[in-house]
Amino acid sequence: MSNDTRDARARVVKVRPEHEMATMQRLPYFVGISASTAGTTGLSMYMVVVPPGGHAEPHYHADYETAIYQLEGRIETRYGPGLRESIITEAGDFLFIAPGVPHQPFNLDATHAARAIVARNHADEHERVVPYDPSEDD
Repeated sequence: MSNDTRDARARVVKVRPEHEMATMQRLPYFVGISASTAGTTGLSMYMVVVPPGGHAEPHYHADYETAIYQLEGRIETRYGPGLRESIITEAGDFLFIAPGVPHQPFNLDATHAARAIVARNHADEHERVVPYDPSEDD
């Protein structure tokens, strides 16, 4: 990862992700802003790629909020108990996910990747992702 930190006291840090990070959700994440890349204390920002026809593993985020801005593609996010609710987002849409809400995004396009910017009020890119089994809420 390349970052320009000539004067840490300036508190301005440029980050260009050079490789993807493996995640519990099993989607390619590119870490932008985080505790390790920019010295943040309460914020992180990533780009996530959902491969054509791909999806994340069902999960929820403990103790922090998630905001998503969809750059391209169409994603169906199944959420709530048993993942029985659903919402579709497209390029230009914002999505908010409250702490503890189980969810699972699916790329609705079988030929093109979907990309989104993800921001969280948690500074560590190894944030607490909790696997979720939808059958537990049937």
